[in-house]
Amino acid sequence: MRHLCSRRSEAAPQHSSGAPSLLLPFYSTSYSSTLIDNTGSKTRVYPKGLETSGSDKIKSIETFRVRPRWLFVRVETDKGVVGWGEATLEGHSEAVEGGFADFRERFIGWDPANIETAYRHRFYRGGEVLMSALSGLDMALWDIKGKTLGVPIWELFGGKVREKAYVYGWIGGDKPSDVLAQAQERKRQGFTAVKMNAVESIAWLDSPSVLDATVQRVIDVKSVGLDVGLDFHGRVHKTLAKQLARALEPHRPLFIEEPLLPGQVPELTKLYAQTTIPIALGERLYTRQDYRPYLEAGCIDLIQPDLSHAGGLSESRRVANMAETYDVGFAPHCPLGPIAFAASLQLAFSCSNFLICEMSWKMHYNLTPDGKGADLYTYINNPEVLQVEDGMIPLLTGPGLGIEVNEELVRASAVENGDFSWRCPTTDWRGPDGGIREW
Repeated sequence: MRHLCSRRSEAAPQHSSGAPSLLLPFYSTSYSSTLIDNTGSKTRVYPKGLETSGSDKIKSIETFRVRPRWLFVRVETDKGVVGWGEATLEGHSEAVEGGFADFRERFIGWDPANIETAYRHRFYRGGEVLMSALSGLDMALWDIKGKTLGVPIWELFGGKVREKAYVYGWIGGDKPSDVLAQAQERKRQGFTAVKMNAVESIAWLDSPSVLDATVQRVIDVKSVGLDVGLDFHGRVHKTLAKQLARALEPHRPLFIEEPLLPGQVPELTKLYAQTTIPIALGERLYTRQDYRPYLEAGCIDLIQPDLSHAGGLSESRRVANMAETYDVGFAPHCPLGPIAFAASLQLAFSCSNFLICEMSWKMHYNLTPDGKGADLYTYINNPEVLQVEDGMIPLLTGPGLGIEVNEELVRASAVENGDFSWRCPTTDWRGPDGGIREW
């Protein structure tokens, strides 16, 4: 029999037998307790995590759903230090918000410095919903730690390994078109590399002629003097993926992304052996365990964890470090907001195997036809720190994430768009036969 004794100053409630009561307010107190088993051994219990005398505590955890499709997280401590995170899971914000109901119960009253404990304080781990919620919390806690110590987060990861980070912009939209003019504009904006969708809606087995347009778009973009990555987006099945990879080979794209759907490790391994084009993937993988089979199979060249899905800075950094063991580069996926982008850059500046980071500035998801969208710089007060110069973003030197969130605008936007929820346009992705296709 194990009994629970409170470490509070007053005596623990007693049963009539004299034994300490098990009905203490276990989750409502921040005091530690002691478990006593029938041998007399004592084990400390920490209802609100490990604590340091006089440490700051988490006072509030808030979420804000803002346009175009982002979910921001705000964490404040008793001493008034505010950290920001981004828990965007495109099309599923409500599910992630549900995760934060649990987080408020668990983590309000915790010491925000104990970031690792927050990640491991649960039985179920992984999956896009839980990991996206944890991502937002994790970023906010690192932001608090950096601001408390007065240093950028990359300083806490062993210091900088570079002064600038390469980035790429998007062209073409969901259904790529007019890429030449957009590539020319991206070059004027300072980019040296771009990414575009490889194909539009495509059948499981389609006419090989549909691949000709993809090759021509690559030729057009490279004529401007830009490198180009091609996002297959899991739309292309292996019936055509091997043909498309071979057709692209002479034109040397920067990489091909998600040439097959996640989970198809044996199939991807076979494709990898048929092409010299670097293969990238990872936006739909969320933990080290998810990446492990790909790394062990040797079928990828770039990993692309999305810091808003893959456990924030903490887990994504572990993924990057693990990938380096396999000579695999780290290229964060980030078609999202400024908080996720700043977090990605913190790892870019501190991970040796970083290659390039996605940047959503002027991306098609942000610039909506109804004019109600928002762009990468909309919700920050210091957009100058995220300006592209020669294809790169200079070192972020501000404390924490290095950006200043416009809280007033975030709150106003969340209220104004309280009923808005972005949805993946999967209903539009059907063939002439009515069959559904991969988005």
